[in-house]
Amino acid sequence: MRGKDGGIQQAFAMTEHITIIGGGLAGSEAAWQIAGQGLRVRLCEMRPLVTTPAHKTDRLAELVCSNSLKSEQPGTAPYLLKEELRCLGSLLMRIADEVRVPAGHALAVDREKFAARVSEEVRGHPRIEVVIQEVKSLPEEGIRIIASGPLTSDSLSQSIAGLEGSRNLYFYDAISPIVDAATLDRTRLFSASRYKKGGDDYLNAPMSREEYSRFYDALIHAESAPLHEFEKEIYFEGCLPVEELARRGIDTLRFGPMKPVGLIDPRTGRRPYAAVQLRAENLMADSHNLVGFQNHLKFPEQQRVFRMIPGLENAEFLRLGQIHRNTYIRAPSVLLPTLQSRRNPALYFAGQICGVEGYVESIATGLLAGVNAGRMARGLDPMTPPRETACGSLLNYIAFSDGLHFQPANISFGLLPEASGRSGEKTRDRKERRKIQVCEALRQMREWSERFLDG
Repeated sequence: MRGKDGGIQQAFAMTEHITIIGGGLAGSEAAWQIAGQGLRVRLCEMRPLVTTPAHKTDRLAELVCSNSLKSEQPGTAPYLLKEELRCLGSLLMRIADEVRVPAGHALAVDREKFAARVSEEVRGHPRIEVVIQEVKSLPEEGIRIIASGPLTSDSLSQSIAGLEGSRNLYFYDAISPIVDAATLDRTRLFSASRYKKGGDDYLNAPMSREEYSRFYDALIHAESAPLHEFEKEIYFEGCLPVEELARRGIDTLRFGPMKPVGLIDPRTGRRPYAAVQLRAENLMADSHNLVGFQNHLKFPEQQRVFRMIPGLENAEFLRLGQIHRNTYIRAPSVLLPTLQSRRNPALYFAGQICGVEGYVESIATGLLAGVNAGRMARGLDPMTPPRETACGSLLNYIAFSDGLHFQPANISFGLLPEASGRSGEKTRDRKERRKIQVCEALRQMREWSERFLDG
């Protein structure tokens, strides 16, 4: 079936192969979806030939910031998005479920096993060719998916900006430190999840008012790593460096990553004044990351300040926090809701470069771009999920939000259409609205996925 763009779709039918630039979450998922349609894929990844400031390995789908794919609690927007991807047959969600580690109500994975498994499956697919090379400019012919991620090279960024007639935008993304579990003082820590959600899967470092005050003062006066003169600090609101968050007020951290609500220190039987949570990095639990402690302090400063946290006095840091550029396009000016370029329908964007923030959001756009690129190669029209779904709402945000003030977004209920009660009137009860939105989204996704899978 072909619509008004059927001529364009038909022109690319029976293409020799589809090219994907970038072997991260989006690129790996896109490659799998295309190959699953019986088509050949050429997946270009520049690592290890060219490294980045954040990546440590040459594996596909390496997780660099955190090992958490966010909430698995029913009724939340991240849960809804993951459920939709499972419904659509996402490779990366399947692997994430298989290598998950305890993390309360969140889906966290063993990042080493996750990347290894994705690399094994993608590289082992007979229709996927993984090519190690740096792509410095956009290929001029064929169907292409740009999934080069937040660390897109300068040369490719310039090529994208030149083709799309839009200046490149960027903000800074930060990485949380990881500590060696064997160097923690367990006598000063306790195991618990906030509100006992999901079990005692986090280590918690409780602080008294005095300890918090000393830590806060050291943090806001710690020396930051220098940025290049031409780089402007633009932070994603949902991933602020912890020191920037602290500078907004002395109690900001206590209502954020150091929130003690829902935690009871078994040694005192009371809620601590503040608490730092540490999450296991792998199934062996031999390393933990400091949840919400992404930062861009100088390395010696990080060690000095974070060793003020109770239980971390002698902590050995396996990785220190750092800051890196996160490149993305002004999506509403550039993309259709099918993730195709408005100027060139054979050019697709997926992952963080297309204007989403988060691991699962990147996987979702990779899956949808892969589906539509494959459909184009088979002479079929692109598909977009219903607006009421989390996937459909993400695409709607990317294509139709305010282009002048565009900023990458995580999935949230604010992106989904408002919910109505049984009578058809809008309900004021927040939990009821969320329940209605989730039920309606999953119902529509199940119906749409039948057509998706048949196509």
